[in-house]
Amino acid sequence: MGMKVGYARVSTTGQKLDVQMDRLADCDRIYHEKMSASSAHTRPELQKALDFVRDEDVFIVTKLDRLARSVVDLSEIVKKLQKKNVDLMVLDQGIDTTTIYGRLQFNILAAIGEFERELIRERSLEGRMKALQRGVKFGAKPKLSAQELKELVRDFDAPGCSKSEIAEHYGISRASVYRLYRLNRQQQAS
Repeated sequence: MGMKVGYARVSTTGQKLDVQMDRLADCDRIYHEKMSASSAHTRPELQKALDFVRDEDVFIVTKLDRLARSVVDLSEIVKKLQKKNVDLMVLDQGIDTTTIYGRLQFNILAAIGEFERELIRERSLEGRMKALQRGVKFGAKPKLSAQELKELVRDFDAPGCSKSEIAEHYGISRASVYRLYRLNRQQQAS
């Protein structure tokens, strides 16, 4: 069996790590951090701990909410641990993937995470489709107006007009000059 690697986290500077650190005292190595709400998305010590663990280690936390911010986040962390053949133990929830029952419990959680991720993806796609039906345009706004595009095509076709000068005049790259010219020609042909 490998090392026991603990991870403790509190979300505000007013909270103390003492209780979690006491519960993780029998770990070979403990990573810990205090995170403010604005920096909670980075969790550098968690990343270090996940990078450190290796084959047959056990990653230990006191509660799931100390480890992950959502079921989807938890699912991502679990995938990382599984890839490295690292077990997970969550003391307060009694999750222990070193046992067959713990693995079952955890696989159920992972399936819920995957389901939640698919629901989010589906809702996002539905929202995007409804927005498109309402006429919402996605992507960057065009840099040139329809009139400027006509002028760009006229300038492009004019003999002796440099493509670099056209790009400079409209504040775009030379590649954009060629791309916009081609797109405009294709639209006229259709």
